[in-house]
Amino acid sequence: MLDALRVTVLAEDSVPYESPLLAQHGVSFLLEAEQNGNVKRVLVDVGQNPDALLYNIEQLKIPLGETDAVVLTHCHYDHTQGLSKILKAVGRRDVPVIAHPALFRPNFITAPFFRHVGVMQGDEPLDIQAAGGSLFLFSEKLQLMPGLETTGEVLRTTDFEEVGIALCTVDEKGRIVPDQMPDDLALIARVKGKGAVVVTGCSHAGIINILKHSIKPGEYVDAVIGGLHLVEASKERIQKTVSALKEFSPSLVAAGHCTGFRAQAALYAAFDEKFTTMGAGSVFAFKA
Repeated sequence: MLDALRVTVLAEDSVPYESPLLAQHGVSFLLEAEQNGNVKRVLVDVGQNPDALLYNIEQLKIPLGETDAVVLTHCHYDHTQGLSKILKAVGRRDVPVIAHPALFRPNFITAPFFRHVGVMQGDEPLDIQAAGGSLFLFSEKLQLMPGLETTGEVLRTTDFEEVGIALCTVDEKGRIVPDQMPDDLALIARVKGKGAVVVTGCSHAGIINILKHSIKPGEYVDAVIGGLHLVEASKERIQKTVSALKEFSPSLVAAGHCTGFRAQAALYAAFDEKFTTMGAGSVFAFKA
């Protein structure tokens, strides 16, 4: 297990009151995982505006050049756009870039008009390699270090959770089919004396599915941090999500980005002081 974990929000849809940082539609986290005095830095997602992200990184005095790995939670542009530019700013060779094998598939919406929303030109595999990244694509969970792992592809078991947006892709015969976002993954950190800390980008797999898939029987959930993609969810789905989340009894729910105001209000009503919104520059620390 980890001795300590520090989660810094580098990019988000909002910024705290009187913050000098920049907001953008997207999210990016820095996870600093410590074990036996050794600190590993994992960049999780990069938002969609690399200039704004790099500005925040500079303002927060983040040692970007010490990035040990990048994890992409899913393909969407507001989590992946500008990755090549960020890798160039890291300035290291063979930086592991970890994601699901389906990351680079076509992913698009058709309402109100056709628009590709997946990985954009300039951030494709050859671009990533040229910028210093080394792609590692896994559908199964991956241990980054003892106490820190990805979920891999999340098993969908609930009857009330769905992707949250009407997305399409193309099958092997070139037919347009619904995209169920198989690449949606999260990270699970386990800190000595604490519980599991879940860091999620958008939770297209469903935050309850993510927890059921990842949390061991009898394991305590210390925190859920990230986007829950309930911004367009029905009142019924929000209520069922909040109710199911309460059964895990997390000590902290920090939900922003695609969560939506109605869901945030419901989470605040249910969790009170255990709930908080996120913003660029927010820091969540966990120590044994």
